[in-house]
Amino acid sequence: MERKAMCQLYAWKEKSRRKPLIIRGARQVGKTWLMKEFGARAYENVAYINFDRNQAMTDLFSRDLNVFRLIKGLALYLGVQITPNDTLLIFDEIQEVPNALASLKYFYENAPEYHIISAGSLLGVALHQGTSFPVGKVEFMELYPMTFLEYLSAIGKERYAKLLEEKDYSLITTFKGEFIDDLRHYFYIGGMPEVVLHFSKNQDFNEAREIQKEILVAYEQDFSKHAPAEIVPRIRMLWNSIPAQLTKENKKFIYGLVKEGARAKDYEMALLWLCDCGLVHKIHRVNQGRIPLKSYEDLKAFKLFLIDVGLMSCMVNLKPSILLEGNALFVEFKGALAEQYVLQSLKANQIDSIYYWSNERNTNELDFLLDVGDEIIPIEVKAEENLRSKSLKAFVEKYDIKKAVRISMADYRIQDWLVNLPLFGVDDYF
Repeated sequence: MERKAMCQLYAWKEKSRRKPLIIRGARQVGKTWLMKEFGARAYENVAYINFDRNQAMTDLFSRDLNVFRLIKGLALYLGVQITPNDTLLIFDEIQEVPNALASLKYFYENAPEYHIISAGSLLGVALHQGTSFPVGKVEFMELYPMTFLEYLSAIGKERYAKLLEEKDYSLITTFKGEFIDDLRHYFYIGGMPEVVLHFSKNQDFNEAREIQKEILVAYEQDFSKHAPAEIVPRIRMLWNSIPAQLTKENKKFIYGLVKEGARAKDYEMALLWLCDCGLVHKIHRVNQGRIPLKSYEDLKAFKLFLIDVGLMSCMVNLKPSILLEGNALFVEFKGALAEQYVLQSLKANQIDSIYYWSNERNTNELDFLLDVGDEIIPIEVKAEENLRSKSLKAFVEKYDIKKAVRISMADYRIQDWLVNLPLFGVDDYF
C-alpha cells in the first residue's frame, strides 16, 4: 500500500538541517509499517528497535546519553552495522524509555549525520505524565488513517485516485457513480491500514468488521493498561458516547450524554487522555468569523470526532446491507458519518486550525471553519443533494467572506463566492 506520508519522509531525508523525526499517531494507523518501508526503500540498512517492554534498551539508555556509546550498544544489540547517512535508525514506541526520547537532543547536537525516525502511539500521554522532551531538537509528522485517495489506490483503483488528484472534474463527473460506490464502501471500511489491506485482498465486509472490532478492543485494553485506574471507567464512558454525540441534530458535545448529571470537571482528564493518544479530535466553536479564529475560541463548546469513519460505523453497528441502499448511508445518523469523513480528511491533509461556528442563539451553524492564515474558509457538509445553505450564506454576508465551500453529493461547480465540491473530492482539495 502507498501512503502519502512517504513523500514527506523523502523530503525529510534530503534536508540540510535535518533533525530526528518523531511520527505521532494513534495505534494501528501504520506508523511502524511506514518507517520500515521507508527504510527499505531509501537506505542501505535499517536498524529497528522497539522499546516496548525492552529491558536491554532501558539499561542501555539509563547510564548516560553519549551518542557514540549508544550507537555502539545498538549495533551490538541488533547485530548490524550502523553507519552515518546509510543506515536509518528506527526507535519505535519511544515513550516507553524516556531517556531514549531525551537522547534525540544529543543525536541532533553531537551526531546529526545519523538519520533517526521515532514513533510513539502514547507519546502525548507520556509527556503529560512528566516525560522530558527535547524541545526544538526534533521534527514532527502526524500520521492518520488512510485517506479515501489512499484507499482507492490500495484496492487497485489508482487511476481513479489520480483523476481526483488532478481535479479533472468534467471527467470525474462522468464516473460519478463509481466514486460514490467506492465512497460508500469507504464509510464502512474506513482507513485503518490492516482493515484496508484485508479488504483489498478479498472484498469481505464481514472480515473487515471483525478486524475493526479487534482494533476497538485493543484501544480499550490500552485504557486499562496505560491510563490511571481512577479515570479508566470515565474514559470508556466518554469514548463510547461519541457516536451518539455526533448523531444529534446539534453535534456539540454534551457531558450529560456520557452520564446523567455529569460535569466537565469530572471528565477533563478522561478527555485529555483520549486526545493525547490520538483517538479523538476536539474541534472548538468560535463565535466570530475573523482572523485569527483562535482569538474567538469558545473553550466550553466543542465537538468530538473519532479517529476513523470505519471505526465509527463499527461502533454504531452499521450493517453491510445498508451499502445496497443507494445513498442512504450518507444521510444515516443525521449525516454524522459524512461530517466525520470530512473532518478526518482535513486532518490527514495536515490542516490544524479547524473550528466550527454558531451564532449566540444557535439558529445558524457551520460545520467547519478553516483558518489558513490570510483568509477563513467556511465549509458546509451536506450528506445529500439538498443544497439550501441558509447558515453559510448568512456567515458569508456577515463577515465578507470571499470563498466558501459546500460539500455534498452534487457535482462540482463554482457559483460566484461558492464552490460546490462533491463529497468524494475532499482529499487534496484544501
